[in-house]
Amino acid sequence: MGTLYYGAQDTPIHIEDRALAHLKVVIATKLRRNESFTLSWRHSEDEPRGRSTIWLHPSIPLMFVFDEPEPPGLNREWIEKLAHSANTSGGILLVDDLLDPETGSEPAAGG
Repeated sequence: MGTLYYGAQDTPIHIEDRALAHLKVVIATKLRRNESFTLSWRHSEDEPRGRSTIWLHPSIPLMFVFDEPEPPGLNREWIEKLAHSANTSGGILLVDDLLDPETGSEPAAGG
């Protein structure tokens, strides 16, 4: 389980390593272009019920921490799907339509 640290928040955002690796590509690309957007996710079962959203902006510190020492292989279709959602008014919504419900990671082939 990877961790995303954003701004001065003391609360880490836990995201599965493979999903976090794909998010990192999209987030870094958008921020490098000086583009801001939102990232939303549903709370995990060990947290109070609900969802959270952060506003990602190039001036706010961001750190990705991965549990696995080796980076996972990346899926271009998954990155494109995340990038497309980042360009919408709703931003990236990290839910079942972007994650495989069985594995919590990469969507099924063709999906």
